[in-house]
Amino acid sequence: MLDCMAEELLPEEKEKLAHPVVGGVILFTRNYYDKRQLSALVSDIRRYANKPILVAVDHEGGRVQRFREGFTAIPAMGDILRRCKSKGKCAKYAEACGLTLAVELKTLDIDISFAPVLDINGVSQVIGDRAFADNATDTVRIAKSLIQGLKAANMPAIGKHFPGHGSVAPDSHIALPVDERCFEEIKHTDMVVFEQLIKSELLDGIMPAHVIYNQVCQEPAGFSARWLQQILKGDLGFTGAVFSDDLSMHGASVAGGYVERASAALDAGCDMVLACNNIKGAEQILDGLEQRVSQQLRDNANNKDSAKALCGGSFYQRALPTGLKDQYDSAVALIESMSER
Repeated sequence: MLDCMAEELLPEEKEKLAHPVVGGVILFTRNYYDKRQLSALVSDIRRYANKPILVAVDHEGGRVQRFREGFTAIPAMGDILRRCKSKGKCAKYAEACGLTLAVELKTLDIDISFAPVLDINGVSQVIGDRAFADNATDTVRIAKSLIQGLKAANMPAIGKHFPGHGSVAPDSHIALPVDERCFEEIKHTDMVVFEQLIKSELLDGIMPAHVIYNQVCQEPAGFSARWLQQILKGDLGFTGAVFSDDLSMHGASVAGGYVERASAALDAGCDMVLACNNIKGAEQILDGLEQRVSQQLRDNANNKDSAKALCGGSFYQRALPTGLKDQYDSAVALIESMSER
């Protein structure tokens, strides 16, 4: 999954979209001027890719909301619990947030937001109020409501950052966090959130953390077959798609150069890797993985749409259900009324 640099596709980006290794595009604030422009950009992405392609964005709410002018201001997830005095009100507020962000993105033909954040709000410098709560019980409860809102608009839910980024202080964008805790503590403090939501069949995708849990293994979770194959897919029974976090983050550098990072993530169990904000690194991945992906496509020659087999067909251009206008209007009104408190 690549990014693009501006509000319109550059000529070289149009060529890259057709490359067999490219399976998605993630959008950023720099890609947005207004809704008409964004709709045209998404349309061009799909046209030049000329194949099923995922269009994604980090649109969590709070400080991580890429599109603002013309969009509802989604609160930070940590504000949901703080603003509500009852569990019932909290559930309605969270569901309204999920529905609103999903409807507004899907109206513009954007497939997924990488949300919700399922980390515990502990000591992390980068998580903070991006998390629902400082404990697993509240996190699971509120996350379920937000995901219900996403699913009402037919948007997949992508939980991050498995098995939990909130209990280690450094920011994996600029450092390589090492979590010194034993597996049992990680499991019962952080990973239990993912475990319960997987058991409830609410997560379509998962993004692992660029964090080393050194009492479990020496690789960051996103490059670890122990975490992704044995624990996530084996022990927890997760069958959805696994997206790497951005391979340009410092926390990914332990895996080597860009091709090595992408290969390690795919070998560990990721279905799609993100390469953002580094054009040369992304180009190296395209060149370095072309033979691997071509072989995968040949192996899936009997699949009606082999590109979808790489990352689950249920993610691509899910239709926005009709008849949501009243529900959407009510959700926006609730969000706006709560933001005034």
